[in-house]
Amino acid sequence: MKRTIASVLTFAALIFGGLIGNALAQTSAPVPATGERVATGERVATAAASAPVKLTLPVKEGSVRFLVIGDTGTGTIQQQELSDVMLRYRQAFPYEFVLMLGDNMYGGEKPADFKLKFENVYKQLLDDKVKFYATLGNHDESNQRFYEQFNMNGEEFYRFTKGGVAFYSLNSNYMDKRQVKWLEDELAKDTSEWKIMFMHHPPYSSGGKHGSSSGLREVVEPIFLKYGVNAVFAGHEHFYERVKPQKGIYYFISGAGGKLRSGDVKKGSPLTEKAFDTDMSFMLLEVAGDELHFQVISRTGETVDSGVLTKQQKKPNTLNTSNLTVIPIR
Repeated sequence: MKRTIASVLTFAALIFGGLIGNALAQTSAPVPATGERVATGERVATAAASAPVKLTLPVKEGSVRFLVIGDTGTGTIQQQELSDVMLRYRQAFPYEFVLMLGDNMYGGEKPADFKLKFENVYKQLLDDKVKFYATLGNHDESNQRFYEQFNMNGEEFYRFTKGGVAFYSLNSNYMDKRQVKWLEDELAKDTSEWKIMFMHHPPYSSGGKHGSSSGLREVVEPIFLKYGVNAVFAGHEHFYERVKPQKGIYYFISGAGGKLRSGDVKKGSPLTEKAFDTDMSFMLLEVAGDELHFQVISRTGETVDSGVLTKQQKKPNTLNTSNLTVIPIR
């Protein structure tokens, strides 16, 4: 009963948050400015500010440009430092929107928390009309779907398109029959050139703490293969990993947007194409024709991975997915 009342109150707070935003601004502790950071933070901020922007992306006319980041919702100095780098790179690479890979809020989810852990940190990007599209993580309350700045429009799973690219946000906390049916129905009629999934739990991972979400993979991978999904982005693991293509699909993990699990990538993992687990990071991506360009940037502004992937050739797939077992993800 208490949890129900709390959820109702949270929902109401999110809906009417804009009406009380000014009052909250006076009571919420803002993320410290660069000059107020502790010594370690100052060194990192100085290094990031002085590091030149080295863009590897082509910035082609008419391309779809976006940023990917996961597990952000801490409101820490480190999250702000990474946001500063995100802003600097946007001057050279004008991305239009951001995919958030879940765990958008750690701890409380009152309007003051959304201000401290999201609005303050990404204020300049929000002021510049950059849209954030969120997916739900295991630390997130379902009522986040009503928060206007997450652009979920009240849905736990949803689809949107940019250019010739279709983006699907999945609630990987629980792939129930309703979501599975929705996903199949949407993919069956999708004629987009690229189909990209983003969710919280990674179907494939070399993480020592969590590892691959095999239960989730059993449900979604047959559907991805059947309908020609091109790329999958996930968080949950607090590091970056580019997984070797699995059955022709590209998988990425970008879960170091607000937390870091240093040294957690298993050494010698057969899944890993490239990994980075010594600092926080985000991804820049550009879809241009049949190519997906990517660049991964750390909190100090260094490029830790980059490359270009070619869109897979469409292959007819007659796999029967009607008898899939639905498994809750833990």
